[in-house]
Amino acid sequence: MGRLKELRKYVNKELNKIEDVDTRTSAIAHLYGVSLAATMIAKRRELDEELAAMAAMLHDLYAYKSGSYDDHAHKGAELARQILNELGLTNEEETDIICSAIYHHDDKLTVDSPMDELLKDADVIHHTMNDSSKPIKEKEQKRYDQIIEEFNFRPLPFAGLNPFNS
Repeated sequence: MGRLKELRKYVNKELNKIEDVDTRTSAIAHLYGVSLAATMIAKRRELDEELAAMAAMLHDLYAYKSGSYDDHAHKGAELARQILNELGLTNEEETDIICSAIYHHDDKLTVDSPMDELLKDADVIHHTMNDSSKPIKEKEQKRYDQIIEEFNFRPLPFAGLNPFNS
């Protein structure tokens, strides 16, 4: 079994322990959504896609397990290290990369290592694009604007036109 698949299996078991259905559904959507975004960003930036997806799968697990977002990034990095060591999925360097990204992911206003930045951006993508009716958080606006520019998320000239009715 691949490392990411094994990690997802572990995370799924943990998330299935959440009794509140809405919280559990939200947790699954967020972790998998950020994981997908992280994989896409990693491909674009030529970073390790698997490590990016693994970091994303773990980045908010502490908050979901504990029910608290207080210092969740730092505590989440500690939990991620325990999980990765327990599962033996990564070497020490890979574990450090993943845990650093998780540790820094909530500090959207500073610039850290490339993988740290990737996780921050993937988190912002999910926060802003999962429900476009919600306003963008002030601390995420600059990063969101940079993502829009980097990925050229601009309307196409024919957007909204039906090419079959021309």
